[in-house]
Amino acid sequence: MEDFLWGVWNGLTAWPLLIVHVFDVWERYPVYNLGRDGGWYQFGFLLGAGSPFLGMAGGNRSRDRG
Repeated sequence: MEDFLWGVWNGLTAWPLLIVHVFDVWERYPVYNLGRDGGWYQFGFLLGAGSPFLGMAGGNRSRDRG
């Protein structure tokens, strides 16, 4: 279960870390932890990376239907 929670956390932080890594900052923190690679970690990572929290960051984009 611990690997699942780490996967969710790393999935949530993957997008900001990816942007930071583009500018060669924080190489100490990997986007994906190969040491914890396994089924539960991968599942948690996918849930975290595809989290609805990222959708909320875009704001309310409701369309006028009328």
